[in-house]
Amino acid sequence: MAGHSAGYDRHITIFSPEGRLYQVEYAIKAIKTEGITTIGVRGADCAVLVCQKKVPDKLFDASTITHMFPVSSSIGSCVTGMLADGRAQVQRARYVAATFEHKYGYAMPVHYLAKRLADMTQIYTQHAWMRPLGIVTMLIAMDEETGPQLFKCDPAGSFAGYRACATGEKEQEATNFLEKKLKSNPVLNKDQAIQLAITALQTVTSMDLKPTDIEVAVVSADTPKFTLLNEQVVDHYLTLIAERD
Repeated sequence: MAGHSAGYDRHITIFSPEGRLYQVEYAIKAIKTEGITTIGVRGADCAVLVCQKKVPDKLFDASTITHMFPVSSSIGSCVTGMLADGRAQVQRARYVAATFEHKYGYAMPVHYLAKRLADMTQIYTQHAWMRPLGIVTMLIAMDEETGPQLFKCDPAGSFAGYRACATGEKEQEATNFLEKKLKSNPVLNKDQAIQLAITALQTVTSMDLKPTDIEVAVVSADTPKFTLLNEQVVDHYLTLIAERD
């Protein structure tokens, strides 16, 4: 890459002759090198996030390692990539959401929070004294007007709503899998959405997943609060998938 970039990768604010910002591309590559894959699926009455959980050292307390973070009472997030960058972004998101609710008297809509986070992330691509954040942030929530919502924000400052999406090491393989499964626009209930997300992760990683290997979070019409499923519930869904296959 160094020979082709010819010094254009030394500054965030300089475009290469081909119109590329190499530092932003490197940030996206850094996310993949963390070895984590995250899947998001939106059902008819729910939204689900499934993420790999890797404890880097046997001496770590596994309960302190997570990529899932509540932002507000109704909005949850999963950050994929550099965890330190992710925690900082979550703190910003919590501040923005809390300030909005204090100022206007109602909870911040998830689509507006996604836009604000993307705007803040995009600022990091404009200044030479900053570096892009090495994370992709997924947000889920139950919107009072539009129902379940799933958003993804990347290091370039782009964001969009999705029916299903993936990021991380196996992003392309997972995206292909989800496109195939959702081609006929199936109506997914909560259990089906959770099983689809876990199946997608299990397929692209080629692993026989255990409850300690993944984190599953969900919001639904009957439980709109962002909820991280415990290992017993995750094990139940893994058993259902194994029996079905």
